[in-house]
Amino acid sequence: MTTALITGATAGIGAAFARRLAADGHNLVIVARDEKRLSEQATELHDRHRVEVEVLRADLSREEDIAAVEARLSDRKNPVDLLVNNAGFGNKGRYLEVAMADELTMLKVHCEAVLRLTSAAAAGMRERRRGGVVNVASVAAFVPRGTYGASKAWVVQFTQGAARDLAGSGVRMMALCPGFVRTEFHQRAGMGTDNVPGWMWLDADKLVDAALKDLARGKALSIPDPRYKALTGLLKLAPRRAVSRAGSSTGRRYGPN
Repeated sequence: MTTALITGATAGIGAAFARRLAADGHNLVIVARDEKRLSEQATELHDRHRVEVEVLRADLSREEDIAAVEARLSDRKNPVDLLVNNAGFGNKGRYLEVAMADELTMLKVHCEAVLRLTSAAAAGMRERRRGGVVNVASVAAFVPRGTYGASKAWVVQFTQGAARDLAGSGVRMMALCPGFVRTEFHQRAGMGTDNVPGWMWLDADKLVDAALKDLARGKALSIPDPRYKALTGLLKLAPRRAVSRAGSSTGRRYGPN
């Protein structure tokens, strides 16, 4: 049986990955900050799907916790075959309205942790000539606005570059770029969502199904919905200044900094 490690596993997209992978018969290592929720989730997944579920409490804004997850991913005796870097958050407010400490924490979680965990996992995967990494980004990566979009743009560029470097090694790398998904993300950031149009919302389980199909096809970038595929296609064609203005306006209405 293969093993998947998922960060940010207790809610939203991470929880959807855990449900789907457990249902498919994968053993799991689930990572999040809340040990109680992790333990409850582990029990539920084990009882329902009869897979082994290991709990690893970690706050990926903390140096020692990133190191602990790196160590688990580097364990050659208990290898991880699929890494899903899903942990992340948003800050409410525009540039210079958010405390610098909070901005740096976001970069720690979205960029440094993703780089280090991906590298720890990919090294062993390359030796075994098999494995996969899904780095969860966002369609915000394609809109120039604020630290959140910039950090997710880094995730996309890093993942696509790593995918090229590892081509032919047996290791698949994919950046996943969802749009709005009904999770705890906005609530935790203190953002209202009543003004988000209904058509913009995606179902987490359907998103994960599409993402895993794209990973199996060897795609380095997954935008798992026709609506958002069309939207990002338009963004690529539109003048950069217009995209920037639209991104600033949309971000103030719907998204994080």
